[in-house]
Amino acid sequence: MDVNQFAVYQLKNIPENRQIRFRPYSALQEKGIQIQYEDYEQVYLARMQPEDEPGEIRKRFNEKLPRTFHGHSISVSDVLVLNKGGVVTSYYVEKDGFTVIAGFIRISSSGTLVSLDTTDFHIKGKEGKWLAFDSIIIEGRQFFLMEHETYGKEVAWVVLDEEGKLVVDHAYHGFDQSVQQQIKDYLNPPQLTAEPQNQEISGGHIQMQSSNAMDKPPLENWQKYMENGEYLRSSEIDEEQNYNMIDGRRNNMSPKGKNGRVSVLAKLRRKQAEIAKRSVKPAQQMEMAEDMERRRK
Repeated sequence: MDVNQFAVYQLKNIPENRQIRFRPYSALQEKGIQIQYEDYEQVYLARMQPEDEPGEIRKRFNEKLPRTFHGHSISVSDVLVLNKGGVVTSYYVEKDGFTVIAGFIRISSSGTLVSLDTTDFHIKGKEGKWLAFDSIIIEGRQFFLMEHETYGKEVAWVVLDEEGKLVVDHAYHGFDQSVQQQIKDYLNPPQLTAEPQNQEISGGHIQMQSSNAMDKPPLENWQKYMENGEYLRSSEIDEEQNYNMIDGRRNNMSPKGKNGRVSVLAKLRRKQAEIAKRSVKPAQQMEMAEDMERRRK
């Protein structure tokens, strides 16, 4: 069944079921009669609200049966199977109320080691022998409540999966909400999230950079050329005076154009520097002449 659905099971109309039909669960237990899925047939299947309970479903059906219901009104010996949030629970219908029964819906597989018939089972890390006395189906997997054969309720119960793996240790109140949550955590372990990466757009392509790359200190110009493997690096090392002068230009020469000629802008700047240098000389000469004149006086 899908999540948040319920089904109604009623005994098959065969002679073998006469001693079971309309009998309370306690009377069947006294005679050693087990409630088995094979003796029943599904007469109804439908969706349900998460807050629906067996009593509400029974009351609603006693007032009016759905048109797709293929059976008699809900009575003693019927079984309601509720799947709420992936947790499957079976309820035996009594005259007043319900009795939760284990193992009505079973997931059988040739590879399973544990079932409700399991006894004398050895659990890894535990002493003694254990037997299964209750089960629950969660998210399509069956889990079993195990009890110590010698000490019984004097020691805490444990929960195993079909393969005999320990899922919950120290269960004191059966399949309560705490145990069910631990089973769900076992089925859905937390996923490890990778560290966020920073995106860098280069040449029209998005490149991913890890956080470790962003933690590097900024590089000087000469360090960038050393790291990038600039072809001028080796020649600059021989000619420049200091490493901080390694900047991609040999001997700090002015950059040249693509055809090897000095750019017009570079020529203009040199000319401006020469003019400024010449304009300073007359001012310096006048200042020196005035100084000499003052000394004579």
